[in-house]
Amino acid sequence: QVHVAESGGGLVQAGDSRRLTCTAFGTGSNTYAMGWFRLRGKEKVFVVGIAWDGRVLYDDESLQARFSISRGTDKDTVYLQMINLEPEDTAEYFCVADKVCSGPLCRYDHWGQGTQVTVLS
Repeated sequence: QVHVAESGGGLVQAGDSRRLTCTAFGTGSNTYAMGWFRLRGKEKVFVVGIAWDGRVLYDDESLQARFSISRGTDKDTVYLQMINLEPEDTAEYFCVADKVCSGPLCRYDHWGQGTQVTVLS
């Protein structure tokens, strides 16, 4: 059984940076693809993911300049680094993990509870 937990959300000013952390717990979790979604209205929108081999995957390339993902040395932790945040980035951010697939089209098996990021103008 694998579960993921994210942290690092909070209240920031426009233009600030913020780093979210996600850890996957469970056997083999250090080989899973992981990523981040954010909730826009009622829709969960893919932000960025990292495959088991280190490939970074975006769905919306316009986010690439401000959002980046990286893995910790133990491989079961990923970070979402966000810079130059805008009020439109306000959302609940969810960490995801999957043993088999990666990227925006993956139906991730494991989801965190979410962490809220609020960007004030």
